[in-house]
Amino acid sequence: MPEWLNEFIPVLILLVVVVGVFYRLPSVDVGHGKAFKRRRIWNWLPLGLTYAFLYMGRYNLKVSQYAFEEISGGDGNPLMGNADFGLIFMWGTIVYGISFLINGPLTDRMGGRFSILTGASGALVMNAIMGLASLSLLRHGPGSVFLADNFVPVFSILYAANMYFQSFGAVAIVKINAPWFHVRERGVFGAIFGILISLGIYFAFDLGGMILKGMGLVWVFFMPALLLGIFLVIDIFVVRNRPGDAGFEDFHTGDASAGDKGPQLKAVAVFKLMLRNPIVMTIAGIEFCSGFLRQAIMQWYGSFAKQTDAILGLKSSFVNENWGMLLCVAGITGGVMAGTISDHLFQSRRGPVAGFLYGVMLVSAIVLTFTYTTPIVGWLVVIMSMAVIGVHGMLSGTASMDFGGSKNVGIAVGIIDGFVYLGTAFMSGIYSILLPKLQLDEAGHFTGPATEPSNWQAWPISMIPMAVIGLLLASRVWNAKPKPKGPKAESAG
Repeated sequence: MPEWLNEFIPVLILLVVVVGVFYRLPSVDVGHGKAFKRRRIWNWLPLGLTYAFLYMGRYNLKVSQYAFEEISGGDGNPLMGNADFGLIFMWGTIVYGISFLINGPLTDRMGGRFSILTGASGALVMNAIMGLASLSLLRHGPGSVFLADNFVPVFSILYAANMYFQSFGAVAIVKINAPWFHVRERGVFGAIFGILISLGIYFAFDLGGMILKGMGLVWVFFMPALLLGIFLVIDIFVVRNRPGDAGFEDFHTGDASAGDKGPQLKAVAVFKLMLRNPIVMTIAGIEFCSGFLRQAIMQWYGSFAKQTDAILGLKSSFVNENWGMLLCVAGITGGVMAGTISDHLFQSRRGPVAGFLYGVMLVSAIVLTFTYTTPIVGWLVVIMSMAVIGVHGMLSGTASMDFGGSKNVGIAVGIIDGFVYLGTAFMSGIYSILLPKLQLDEAGHFTGPATEPSNWQAWPISMIPMAVIGLLLASRVWNAKPKPKGPKAESAG
């Protein structure tokens, strides 16, 4: 089979899945006119693609590790080994997690359009700077520039700054879309939006891998910056905060703040309101677990496959070679399944779906503990990704709209998504300590404890308690639904 055809098959699979899902996705009729629906598509589509390219400029750090770990930083240690990546990623996710204290209130006050433009602009600049830093390192060589001697602290600062701007993305997405979608539409919309987010994972891992292979390390950072620049311009001209800004009537969305005609509360008052809301805080707790589990799989399976390849031979497997595509398909199927079941089987309740998917995660994590050194590991972690991405899209992207309400959704999603990344930071810190050390021999080949599969046992075992906690918390919001504050109104024409 020609090489170009081998490269094209995963893309073809992805296109078939996306088209098939869009075609078969059920719709919920709440009375919107055709003109409104068309304009709404032109609002969320470029917004969603911008968020996808933010993902690309977020998880490209992992792709860069595959190059940096093959460059010796001295004493047989790579520039970015397992512990180094864990620390850099941890500081970035800590910054992301606590940024909601600033960005949530700012988004509620300034609007989601302001936030997506700010986030895309800042991530563009920071990715460009990381690309320039990588270029300097490659041109001058390790040991001869300041960056090589201070690689971890320098990249921790740069990546943390990138993640601050990245954190605008989630609150902007939900803030903008809350006024455009009724509660009864949001589960299915969450599935559609999950497709776009999942494309970001594909862009980051598979497209990023192609860029690394074909264009070089620096373009792993430069390309997301370029794409964000293009969509930044599109967003300026196309994206609007609410239907009223696009020439349509604003309508009653049926969420927690729908019908609330009072003045916008100050940020401190809204924080207190959300922190006292047991449903919002339970969802935040579930998403802390989701942040741990999602990134434990997404960030570490590739390293496990590559570093243990001499024994397990997983590096050239279909799963590892097409990791981004399979994560994308898993995210699409998980999001579609979760959103459709929530809206059509559980009357737009999010808790039952989260509980079911956490059950899948728990069983899979237990099985993984006993099978992670066998060929089944790749497909098993894909199934786990489907479950946890489904939970994440359902709760961070949909439940945050429902229970925060359009009025206060910036702070609500900030709290919930902040907990996601605090869970990720916890995972990164734990794994930077527990996972085995990677070293390079004189020829630049992998050596040391990381090449022995048995030394990776902490990877699957650490997932089990988080899956148990997530399942228990999901059971506590089984029957939760938002309660609107005012009478219903007509849908937008």
